[in-house]
Amino acid sequence: MAMSFFDQFASSSYMGIPLIAIAIALPWVLYPTPTSRWINNRLVTIQGWFINLFTNQLMLPLNMGGHKWALLMTSLMVFLITINMIGLLPYTFTPTTQLSLNMGFAVPLWLATVIIGMRNQPTVALGHLLPEGTPIPLIPVLIIIETISLFIRPLALGVRLTANLTAGHLLIQLIATAVFVLLPIMPTVAILTAAVLFLLTLLEVAVAMIQAYVFVLLLSLYLQENV
Repeated sequence: MAMSFFDQFASSSYMGIPLIAIAIALPWVLYPTPTSRWINNRLVTIQGWFINLFTNQLMLPLNMGGHKWALLMTSLMVFLITINMIGLLPYTFTPTTQLSLNMGFAVPLWLATVIIGMRNQPTVALGHLLPEGTPIPLIPVLIIIETISLFIRPLALGVRLTANLTAGHLLIQLIATAVFVLLPIMPTVAILTAAVLFLLTLLEVAVAMIQAYVFVLLLSLYLQENV
């Protein structure tokens, strides 16, 4: 029974087609396409308002050089929110519970920010490895510590997103299983447990959006250090 709880995170295939590929490609089909009309429908208007609000908040602390990343960051944010929310529906698969996918997002983008910093301002980028005013005996130790913390950043990005979504899905499945087990035995307790399950589902909806925002926000902070 314990192992079956983790079966939902296995990427299955149908007719030789991995379902994770379909789960990744599906969100792009669901987005409404803006038209050239002056007046759009409500869905396109809300989508445009949300994207503009997020882009303004994300690009606010960055200089003009960092604004080139606005399209990439906004697209990543919308994509992560969509696949996280779709994964909460029954009989669906959440690609962001796979560490390999999250690391595939985190490592290239983090590496791009580091390369931009080393190319545009190498002195400032290397200066982050040694805080100003450090005593001479501590210089080698601090350089090693800061270098390790620099390379841990993409791992922290991927693991944070994976762990939060995986833990939420496991809790939902555990409590849902408890509801079905308790329903014929103790209906009152089962109803209370179902209420807890409903509240937990609302919490997971918030977590799905917040974790996507945190992922992109941390990438923007790494970018801010290097532009």
